[in-house]
Amino acid sequence: AVVSTQSGHYGRDTNYILRLARSFRMPATQRKAFEHLPSSVVPVHYTLSLHPDLQKHTFVGKETIDVEVKEGVSTIKLNSAEIAIQSAAFVASGAKLVSSNIQPNDEEETLTLSFPENLPLGPGQLVLNFTGILNDKLRGFYRSSYTAGDGSKKNIAVTQFESTDARRAFPCWDEPAMKATFDVTLTSPVETVALSNMPVVKEDVQGDLKVTTYDRTPIMSTYLLAFVVGEFDYVGARDKN
Repeated sequence: AVVSTQSGHYGRDTNYILRLARSFRMPATQRKAFEHLPSSVVPVHYTLSLHPDLQKHTFVGKETIDVEVKEGVSTIKLNSAEIAIQSAAFVASGAKLVSSNIQPNDEEETLTLSFPENLPLGPGQLVLNFTGILNDKLRGFYRSSYTAGDGSKKNIAVTQFESTDARRAFPCWDEPAMKATFDVTLTSPVETVALSNMPVVKEDVQGDLKVTTYDRTPIMSTYLLAFVVGEFDYVGARDKN
C-alpha cells in the first residue's frame, strides 16, 4: 500500500502496513526466551593464547580457565560461536577429567562439555584447545586490511567484542556479569605489531614468529578485552595510575 498524504487515506494505509508487518513477526511461542548461563560453574581467570594466521584468515587458540565449581555437576556450559573445539579437559587436585562429549549449539552460541563424573566442588581449571576463523563480519576476532604506501595490501586481525562477541574469539562466559581477569599471549609474525589491553611483559622471538605476553588485566567483563595484530605504527603512553 502507498501511504497517501491525504488525511482520508493516511490512517487506513498506515494501519494496513502495521498489520502487514505484524504478520511477519515470529509467533511468541516460537521465540526462545533468553537464558543466562548456569551459575554452577563460574570463571575466575582466563589464561589465553592465540595465534592468528593473517594470510589464511584463521587462528589457533589455547586457554586455561580457572573456575569455581559451586554445585555438583558433570557438565559445563559456556558461550562459543564459530569455534571448533579440539580438546577439553577439567583439572582439579591433580586429577584430570577429559570431556566425554563436546556439544556446540550454533543457534544458542553455546558449548556444553560433559564429563564422565561430577566435578569436584571448589577451584579447578578448564583446559581447551580450539581453532577459529578471522571472519569478515566486523565482530568478534575479524580480519581487515589496508593499502600500504607502496600499494601493497596488508592484512590485520582486530577485535570487536561488545556486547557479546568475545565468544567468536575464545570459549567464555560471555555475559557482562561474569567478570574475570585475563592473561593474554599473542603469537604473530615478527614484522607485525601485536597490542592488547595491557602493557607487554615479555616478548620472545622464535624464528619468523614472536610471542608477546601482556600483563594481567583488572577484573572485567569479556567484552572489554581487545587485541590487534598487523603491520602498523602506534603511539603508547601510561597514566600516573
